[in-house]
Amino acid sequence: MTTSAPRAAPRPRRAPRDRGEWKPAAVLPVARVVVDVPLPHLDRPFDYRVPGHLDEAAVAGARVRVRFAGRMVDGFLLERADDSAHGGKLAWVEKVVSAEPVLTPEVAGLARAVADRYAGVMADVLRLAVPARHARVESETPRERAAETPTAPDRTGWSAYPRGTALLDALAGGRAAHAVWQALPGERWPERLAEAAAATRTAGRSALLVVPDQRDVDRLHAACAALLGPDAVVALTADLGPAERYRRWLAVRRGSARVVVGTRSAAFAPLGALGLLAVWDDGDDSHSEPRAPYPQVRDVLMLRAHREGAALLVGGFARTAEAQVLVESGWASPVVADRATVRARAPRVTAIGESDSQLVRDPSARAARVPGVAFEAAREALKAGRPVLVQVPRAGYLPFLACASCREASRCRHCAGPLGLPRGAASGESATLPACRWCGRAEPGFRCGGCGSRRLRAGVVGAGRTAEELGRAFPGVPVRSSGGGAKVLDAVEPGPALVVATPGAEPVVEGGYGAALLLDGWAMLSRPDLRVAEETLRRWFAAAAGVVPHTEGGRVVVIAEAAIPTVQALVRWDPAWHAEQELAARAEVGFPPAMRMAAVEGSPAAVAEICDVVLGTESSGRGTGIGTESSGRGTRVGTEREPPEGVELLGPVEIDPPDRPGVDRDAIRERALLRVPRAAGRRLAAALHDAQALRTARKATDPVRICLDPDEID
Repeated sequence: MTTSAPRAAPRPRRAPRDRGEWKPAAVLPVARVVVDVPLPHLDRPFDYRVPGHLDEAAVAGARVRVRFAGRMVDGFLLERADDSAHGGKLAWVEKVVSAEPVLTPEVAGLARAVADRYAGVMADVLRLAVPARHARVESETPRERAAETPTAPDRTGWSAYPRGTALLDALAGGRAAHAVWQALPGERWPERLAEAAAATRTAGRSALLVVPDQRDVDRLHAACAALLGPDAVVALTADLGPAERYRRWLAVRRGSARVVVGTRSAAFAPLGALGLLAVWDDGDDSHSEPRAPYPQVRDVLMLRAHREGAALLVGGFARTAEAQVLVESGWASPVVADRATVRARAPRVTAIGESDSQLVRDPSARAARVPGVAFEAAREALKAGRPVLVQVPRAGYLPFLACASCREASRCRHCAGPLGLPRGAASGESATLPACRWCGRAEPGFRCGGCGSRRLRAGVVGAGRTAEELGRAFPGVPVRSSGGGAKVLDAVEPGPALVVATPGAEPVVEGGYGAALLLDGWAMLSRPDLRVAEETLRRWFAAAAGVVPHTEGGRVVVIAEAAIPTVQALVRWDPAWHAEQELAARAEVGFPPAMRMAAVEGSPAAVAEICDVVLGTESSGRGTGIGTESSGRGTRVGTEREPPEGVELLGPVEIDPPDRPGVDRDAIRERALLRVPRAAGRRLAAALHDAQALRTARKATDPVRICLDPDEID
């Protein structure tokens, strides 16, 4: 049944000109305000007096303007109170910008938790959570709440997973289930997520579904609209203009829509009565916020699910090490199909050197970029009238060192960090020793852990002419390019064609691809990134999942050695096994998520100051109270803390050093890594926050970038 639309927020009354005439509100005269000042030592609410003429408009969640340190700043009113713990005189709330309660208590609590998790400032998180105000949109008549008649969704798709129907039952019953979903090859994942949202709506609760990019949003929104109705679903993305984005965001805040589909910023959508939080492809780097404090969508949704008692669903064709932690800890249950079902739906995957007969037929298979087995698979797919997907890494130089024999990325014997040559060192300069990019130690006696070779090589990958080369190899066959400088295609028409795409830009084909060629596997696996194996496998699975099953002739050819564990996981289509092995390997060498790690980047002096405070080797200024007159309440910074248990310092090392000799030392930037056992992660974040607070209280001018559990450590 359609309900009446919510009322528009009242407009604040005009204030008297003379502040001497202002009287405090008769009821709850104290407002607790979080000010938009991104300084760690001021990262807490401040108390202000609410004047009587703003009493009606000064509601919890409203945007306000207050005087702070002698200037007017923006802020959010968190709550009203009877009195303040501060004994002095409180400043006034100068203005209520809008009486629209845009900051809900749930989102405010989540923003505080995210800031604490990532050693950040709540004001920075609120900028990510609440979009900029658009006055004209606020004055529009609110749209009516969508008429819904929630019905139980079809369970056929989820019945392929032994625990799939149990998951739908939990969502329909309003229970806070936690699941890691391993999607089958060729799975129509937007339809499965839409069915999960529909089951949640039957319990009268809302659903929030987060995906990596706009293409995925469009597919998922269409699936949800087909099942729930177009007015019941709202899509929130950064591609919307400011007015339209704020219009949709307000519709969610006012309860006009109860299902939200969006990219990473939608993780803070102000939905009430949350029943389901879902993230698709949680390992995609688009889920990591590039602005401080650099939160990751999966972690934000985990915090939100824990705080609001909602279900959490982490889904994808592959599985990250972080998702494996959830499974192994028992916090989440795996939703996977049995091996017989996986084998029936998967394409046939072929790797290089998987059999002696393959090498006999094509002795140059290991050296060729497109060996004979790949040409054979492509010809058969084109002959059957299906397109062929060719996945090619991005063009450009990759600054890494790898074993010249087996091409495995070279690692430091001390901390397992990636090896590299100092910047500015001439190629072929024999006197230059490779050094670790994490701890800075030179490696004079390199020996590959895989094959024992002592020879190193620099990696370089070029993919710009792949489409032209394939066009000449298959005359008369149309060649389409997606990504890598060309326009990213959402979909291509069925029929014989070669589709050359960079990882993540693979178009969708109705009916599926006949074959997929995964080129330059050695290049993808040789990058010195912490997550190189996981990321490579995720990209491979995403491409291979679009190929028809082997029973219909589907073929996937990966140009990489068959003996590599990552390749074996693809051949067997077993991402759970690979995630288990990856997590165990990271635990052995002390990598996240088995350990908590923080990257500190800045000038040498600033990095040293932060590390000294965290390690407890500097006590200057710690435990001192620093007052502020901005609102009459003092602020304490640098509180005494014990160093996090088991904290270890790696580095610092120079990053992007200038090539010219004699450059001022202040122009050089360094990076240090701090890692602790997982149980000490909160203490590490608190210590980093304290260290930043000390610097801002001292009015340090050189900025420092702090990122906890960074996605890329090279």
